[in-house]
Parts: sequence; structure tokens; C-alpha cells
Amino acid sequence: MALKLARRAAIAPFIVMDVLRAANERAAAGADVLHLEIGQPGTAAPAPVREAARRALEEDVLGYTETLGLPPLREAIARHYRDSYGAAVDPARVVVTTGSSAAFILAFLAAFEPGDRVALAAPGYPAYRNILTALDLVPVELATGPAERFQPTVELLQRERDLAGLVVASPANPTGTMIDEPTLAAIARYCAGAGIRLVSDEIYHGITYGARAATALGMSDSAIVINSFSKYFSMTGWRIGWMVAPPDMVRAIECLAQNLFISPPSLSQHAALAAFSCHEELRSYVARYAENRALLLEELPKAGLDRFAPADGAFYLYADIAHLTNDSSEFCRRMLREIGVAATPGIDFDPARGHQTLRLCFAGDAPTIAEAARRLTGWRR
Repeated sequence: MALKLARRAAIAPFIVMDVLRAANERAAAGADVLHLEIGQPGTAAPAPVREAARRALEEDVLGYTETLGLPPLREAIARHYRDSYGAAVDPARVVVTTGSSAAFILAFLAAFEPGDRVALAAPGYPAYRNILTALDLVPVELATGPAERFQPTVELLQRERDLAGLVVASPANPTGTMIDEPTLAAIARYCAGAGIRLVSDEIYHGITYGARAATALGMSDSAIVINSFSKYFSMTGWRIGWMVAPPDMVRAIECLAQNLFISPPSLSQHAALAAFSCHEELRSYVARYAENRALLLEELPKAGLDRFAPADGAFYLYADIAHLTNDSSEFCRRMLREIGVAATPGIDFDPARGHQTLRLCFAGDAPTIAEAARRLTGWRR
């Protein structure tokens, strides 16, 4: 007799990981692949981070740490907010996590009850929607477009009923759009007044191409801020992130983390201690992303790709391809099969409308991005 599969496990796939698998299978068969699908820097962690990891391997037993993270790392994260934003953060509010993914799980479990309705922008990062669903929460997707700059607004929130939470991301994945400080403050005020828990995903902070990203810290006493060493700090595979939680939530989050994760990876925590000394190297990475972005914005219109969300930050172009196809999944499969360029179909980010969009990541090295542009231009002519 077949045993049951839990209903909460029947969530949608994270499609970009399926695309990565297909791209790797192509590469394993001997064909070349240009990776513009996966959202990660093409660079290794900065040299001081890698050196700190080597020292930890030689000098530390790398056992369990405190559940909330190494105290020196929590203090370093708090200093980062003082130095980068002028925000005073008590290290006791800092929770180090196994990537931002664990931070979202802990935040959602601590803040919401099963059945609670949590709003988020569509298009948006699919794991928000899928984690909420797996936890028996109800994702409420706010259909956004150019008029809203693909971001939640107070007006969109006012149209919904019984919201318990709102997830915002600025810069956003997949669009790269940002919420300016006055608008974010207005959203925070509305949420506080309406009893809506604001969760601010700030994982792409540091990667912007004009205005600086605003943090929700200080805008609301009840807001949860989530960040990670993955993107700006170029440490995706190290699986280390953090959140700044309201004081009254810290103990609840700690108890959840003790039982779910015990502690974040010890080696990654020791390595991350060195990350805040690497801004010069990290800014050079952002400068390279800016060059890649400029190249694609210049070259892709020659391939018929000329309708993009405003890429204010992060390292993505979110393209409207309605004039080229009504099936973004097949379009991306053809692209990989015929020219070896891997991209992510928009249905990963917007199940209702994403069949006419795709996302390209420009965080790779300059030759890869230039060659991808060349192939796309030749393919579409």
C-alpha cells in the first residue's frame, strides 16, 4: 500500500533550479552553457573571507555555536547597520541563520498562524510563495506592473482584506526595482497601523546603480529585516544569512531555531566575520555588474528584447517577451537547446502572467555576458 505524501509537500518547484539542472546536464554531455539563469555572483568569496575560513579549519574545532550565532558576528552585523545606514541595532536583535532561506522560515513561523494571509508582489521571488504555502499560510499575490514599478503599494494593500503580513524586497528579484525611502516609510506606517507584520528582504542591498537602497530598520518597531552574505558579499554556497528581529520576537525565534537548525554553519560564520572588511573588493564586483548591465541594455534590443523592468539594483533583467512568445518555458528551453544560453522563465516569479516574461542574470564574468548577448542577437535575427 502506498503511503501518503503530506499535502504541504505538494508545492510548486523552484523552477530556476530545474533550469540549472538541465543546463548542467547539457554541460555534462559536452556542450557549452552560458549561465544567466541562477542568481549568484560569478566571483568567489573575497580573499579575506577565504583566508578566515582556512584559519578556522586549522585552529577551531568547528562545533556547534550558539543558536543565534557567534557573538562577534552578531556584533559585526550590528556595526554594519551603524556604519552603512546610521542605524543603531542592539546585537541581541541579530539572528544569524543558515542563509536567508532559514531566516524566512523562522520569521514566518514566529510571526504568523496557519491560515494567515501574507501579501507579496507578483512578480516576486518564488520561495516566498512556496515557503508560505508549505507552512499552511496563504500567499496573497499583488499583481504589480510598470505603474507600480513592480512593487507593493499602500493602494494595493488597501484593496486586500485580513492581511497578517507583507513581504517586500528592494532591490527585488526578479525585477531589480527598488522602493524609495519615503515610499517604504509610508508602507511601514500603513502596515503598523493596520496590524500587518512587515518583512523586508534586503538581500540585494549594496548592489544598486544609482540611488542607495533604504532599510526598513527604524521605520517600524514590528518590522523584521532579513539579509544575507550571499549576494553583495558573494558567498552563496556558504549558506549564511541573518535577520534583525523585533526584541519581543527574539526568544521565540531562538527556540524555533534551536529545534529546527541547532545553529548556523560554524565554518561559514567564522568566514563571514571577515566579510565586512572587504568593501573595496566587493564594490569592484558591483562595478562589474554595472558594466554587464549596460552591455545587455545596449545589445539585447538588437535581439528583440527591449522591454525591461527598471533594473535599479540586484543583477537581473526582467524582460517582457509577449511579442515573441506566449510560452516562456518553451522559449527558455529552446534558448538553452539551440544556443546554450540558460535563462529562467517568468512563470517562476509570476505563475499568472509569467508565460510572457523571462529573467536574465548578469552577475557572471564579462566575457560570458558579452557572448550571451552575441548569441541572442544572432539567434533572434
